[in-house]
Amino acid sequence: MPEATARHILVDSEEECLKIKEKISNGEDFAEVAKEHSSCPSRAQGGDLGSFGPGMMVPEFDEVVFSAEVGEVHGPVKTQFGYHLLEITNRTD
Repeated sequence: MPEATARHILVDSEEECLKIKEKISNGEDFAEVAKEHSSCPSRAQGGDLGSFGPGMMVPEFDEVVFSAEVGEVHGPVKTQFGYHLLEITNRTD
């Protein structure tokens, strides 16, 4: 069964999400930006969500985490919770 580790940043608007993505693209540390901007409790761990399998997260999240490039920042991804930036840190098939 596939398994992944990922971290994310959750914000209220697509606009804010894009501004944060630009900061990371310009070299700011993902974990530090998550601590500063994310509204998810995972912010305390730099957005780290730990290890999980398919179906353990919302479908929009799973779609990206189990198909997109590992090690890159993806998003904005809209879910019922808001807008996410996702970084897949590891994935096994």
